[in-house]
Amino acid sequence: MSIWAEADAPSKLTFGFLGLGTLPRAARPAAPAPLRRYMPGAPEIYFAKAIDNSRLVKVADPHRRREMKVFAAVLAVLLALVMVYLCQHFRAIDYGYKIEKLRLERDALNETNRSLKLEEASLRDPRRIDALAKTMGLQTPQAGQVQTMDTPATDGGPVLARATGVSVISLPE
Repeated sequence: MSIWAEADAPSKLTFGFLGLGTLPRAARPAAPAPLRRYMPGAPEIYFAKAIDNSRLVKVADPHRRREMKVFAAVLAVLLALVMVYLCQHFRAIDYGYKIEKLRLERDALNETNRSLKLEEASLRDPRRIDALAKTMGLQTPQAGQVQTMDTPATDGGPVLARATGVSVISLPE
């Protein structure tokens, strides 16, 4: 057996002298892939063969072109549907985050409102106000010190602003 295997060796089905009567190449059984052996240290040399394809003309296939146009249109529609779905999906996620942020803000404002109402109720407590007035040296008004201001509208004209139940405390000098 030689070191170099022949790529185009005739098949094993030969009869006669020097391979005469070999089967035609189309009728031969499929031969295994040829073995490529190389000698260690021997250079492998490849030769480039220039092939001129400039004279080749591609034949237009209208059936194939139509198939490709339909395929491209289907892909474009599919891509548009996927993009619409993704846009809606990401908007839903974004709206979920916004709703949660607004819920937290509403809860914080409700808590602030509750604490402000408690503070207002504690500041309006009459016992607290009386204790503060006594620490400032104020006394309860005596009889005759409180005067009610009534402004009867006798002429029937328009009244711009009216405060009912206004009391004025006069202090003796």
